[in-house]
Amino acid sequence: MFGAGQVCHGAKRFLVHEKIADTFLKKFIAILVNTKIGDPMDESVGLEPLCSVKARDDIAAQVDRAAKAGATLHLGGALVGGPGAYFQLTILTNITRDNPAYFEEFFSTLARVYVVRDDDEIVELANTSHFGLSGAIFMGNVDRAKALASRIETGSVWINTRSSTAPELPLGGIERSGYGRELSEFGIRELVNQKMVVVTTD
Repeated sequence: MFGAGQVCHGAKRFLVHEKIADTFLKKFIAILVNTKIGDPMDESVGLEPLCSVKARDDIAAQVDRAAKAGATLHLGGALVGGPGAYFQLTILTNITRDNPAYFEEFFSTLARVYVVRDDDEIVELANTSHFGLSGAIFMGNVDRAKALASRIETGSVWINTRSSTAPELPLGGIERSGYGRELSEFGIRELVNQKMVVVTTD
């Protein structure tokens, strides 16, 4: 919900193991239902408006297309009445590969929840995205999480914490999420021309 979901490395897709999917969804919905929407200057508010009315209307159109293509709308999916570019906290499930929502980016507080059977299905689903900035894995077995992270095609993977940034950490993605890195020494190198001089002696 940070930044009304308009954060490039914010969580957009949730891949949840089938053993905990029902519990996860119930708890997730409970959190979102009890989130206060309003003025971001009010510290009790958990959801601020989107950056523009056009952004809000674009998200509403995306949700409508997804639902018409067979996705299940568990929560939200509509504009918030009154002034401001507010859109309800929204959860979609049952998004099949032929649904436009499967490949689109939702730059808003909209969560797409997918139920998976095993690590192979996680990797397959994660890597079908046209985007690849960052991902996060929450798992009790850290060694298993590391192995999974090595298979996921993103610029960064965070284990047992949400993705974020820091000056010393290189940030960047693959595919439609960009090229190169910013921040850290890797980011500095993106901004300079490195000269190579080769000397041979006979």
